[in-house]
Amino acid sequence: MARALGHFRRLYAECRSLGQTLGPLAVREILTSSIDSLRGIAGSARPADRAAALRLAARFAEYAGWMAQEAGDENGALGWNGRAAALADAAADTDFVAYTLIRRAEMALYREDAHAVVALARRADAQARGVRVRGLAAQREAQGHALMGDDAACLNALGRAADLMAEERAGGTAGAVTAAAGDPVPGSAHLAGPADFVSGWCMHDLGRPADAVDVLTGGLEAIPAEAGRARARYGARLMLALAESGELAEACAMTEAVTSSVVLLDSATIRADLRRLNHALNRWPRHSDARQASRHIAAALHTGAYVRGHAPSPLN
Repeated sequence: MARALGHFRRLYAECRSLGQTLGPLAVREILTSSIDSLRGIAGSARPADRAAALRLAARFAEYAGWMAQEAGDENGALGWNGRAAALADAAADTDFVAYTLIRRAEMALYREDAHAVVALARRADAQARGVRVRGLAAQREAQGHALMGDDAACLNALGRAADLMAEERAGGTAGAVTAAAGDPVPGSAHLAGPADFVSGWCMHDLGRPADAVDVLTGGLEAIPAEAGRARARYGARLMLALAESGELAEACAMTEAVTSSVVLLDSATIRADLRRLNHALNRWPRHSDARQASRHIAAALHTGAYVRGHAPSPLN
């Protein structure tokens, strides 16, 4: 059993890697078949192995939800998120159940539903036992406050997140159940400085694009070259901050690299940022670089048409 679970852990890492370089549909079948296989293993395993198989299946389901979100299928993403929560709950993995609330808050963030973001993040914080998930919840709460324009509440949440993440690095109670089992930890595996990404996003949404540029500058180069999806998301955010702080030349210089990645990755979340960037660039209709950048963005948005599929119900 240990060998089989080790295989699925490696497969999960491979799926995460594929998701950084290919579109969501390329990994969907691997994810869904792995979930079915792990549920089958759990059904006939002794209790400890059953829990380990269900915890891992929950991680596959959560990532399937992220791929559905990237494909622009929010209903599918919510369905997979619900299934991930149910699998984690069956394994008594309290922290991962809480993490699924953070992922739901992220979906609300892209809908610009700030109140839902804050409420879901606070629920996650209340449920989680480990400092890592509580730190991620505080980061998400900060993003919700930023969307409301509440500077003080945003900075307070960012400060709490920094303290919790520092406690994790110092060896705090960062989800002892999953860490002991060798399971993948929740959160981004590719952003070298996820706190900077979140802080930069917050500064932008608070109407402080120059501060966002200060936070985000330099972080892009710290992301591994093979992490194409993470680099494109970070790059799109940096471009938007640059454009809105008036640094058009710097923003436009990044356009081709980011838009070419979006076409390959078929990323709905990056396209959302590119649409916002296009609105910002349209404020300079006589700027030749801005006009050319807008053409690249229009092409990327056009070629990314996605035919939505349907994810299974989390209860199936």
